[in-house]
Amino acid sequence: MSNVFDVKASELVRISAERLKPMIGRPSYIDFVKSGAGRERPPHSRDFWYMRSASILRQVYINGPVGVSALRTRYGNRKAHVIHKQHHVRAGGSIIRDAFIELEKAKLVKSTKQGRIITPQGKSFLDKISSEIKRA
Repeated sequence: MSNVFDVKASELVRISAERLKPMIGRPSYIDFVKSGAGRERPPHSRDFWYMRSASILRQVYINGPVGVSALRTRYGNRKAHVIHKQHHVRAGGSIIRDAFIELEKAKLVKSTKQGRIITPQGKSFLDKISSEIKRA
């Protein structure tokens, strides 16, 4: 049986995002907000919410227990400035927090004192997708 470490992250996230569409809700604000202070514009992709949720699920699988703060750093970027040097800016926490809430409703992630961890259903969900990718 294959696991998430054996396949390309981009393929796993793309297919996971497609499978998450019927499982999780999409917030109404997602088309209008930037994903962090370091970004110039809101995401162009209509599937941004599902891609980010699938990516967060993968990060919880690999690095769990993990919290919003750690993922804000993970999804941050370098902000360009005119006068002084570029520096890292953390991503917005609202999108990550709302993704965690939706993943918890779908029973793929659960909350503990140390942070969010993946549930057996979430582990099975990602392992099945990774084994399908490995076979293809």
